[in-house]
Amino acid sequence: MPDLNAIITQRIDFAPGLMVLRVAPDGWELPAFKPGQFSVLGLATSAARCADSEPEDPPPAQDSFIRRAYSIASSSLEREYLEFYIAHVKSGSLTPRLFSLRVGDRLWLSPKTTGLFTLEQVPEDQNLVFISTGTGLAPYMSMIHTHLNPSQPRRIVVIQGARNSWDLGYRTELFHLQHLASNFTYIPVITRPSAELVPWKGHTGRLQTFWAQRELDKAWGFAPEPAHTHIFLCGNPDMIDAMKPLLAAEGFTLHSKQAPGQIHVEEYW
Repeated sequence: MPDLNAIITQRIDFAPGLMVLRVAPDGWELPAFKPGQFSVLGLATSAARCADSEPEDPPPAQDSFIRRAYSIASSSLEREYLEFYIAHVKSGSLTPRLFSLRVGDRLWLSPKTTGLFTLEQVPEDQNLVFISTGTGLAPYMSMIHTHLNPSQPRRIVVIQGARNSWDLGYRTELFHLQHLASNFTYIPVITRPSAELVPWKGHTGRLQTFWAQRELDKAWGFAPEPAHTHIFLCGNPDMIDAMKPLLAAEGFTLHSKQAPGQIHVEEYW
């Protein structure tokens, strides 16, 4: 069983079941990584589960170790810690154990990072559309924390979908960045406005519906096109499956190393 080689240095709870963990290595150095990549967290099955989790079915083997991959949300320029944006899966194996942790607790952090969902093959003069649901926002936060530069002409937009406003993790920071950087736009979209405690004045509905209504064209003052824009999709696979044909109809093509395109997909669910 691996040693618990890292320490929780900060925990931020955005809402019940939605948190950020900052994890620092203990006695070793973090590897270099590219924004958009992921690392792996781990705990033993003997670690406590949080109170509102569901029983595991089937129960895990005793004295075993659970590992799961999580996208990194922090800047690649930050070398003291890695930040992870995590949702509580009540019937899951690892997240109920992670949600029982507090500052100072130990866990395992992989000394390696990996992943191809990066900006490495996107020209610096191309605009960026980051579309996410849930914790699919995490890799975009790493990209923004690392690469957002108000002096560059490229436009960057985050379109974040959630059920309710309290599920919009990083919302305050993203609104703040929008005021600091004229080339950055943040558009939250929720699907259950009737449950809001205060009337929601923003966009509503599924992200594919939002896209079809051409709301981004209004925000930017021009339409995103394959000639000058790359689009990233991360989160619920239903959203990704719905967005692909919409984008294909506009001339965007899926990206791969063998056939470069403008649609980049991370299907980690």
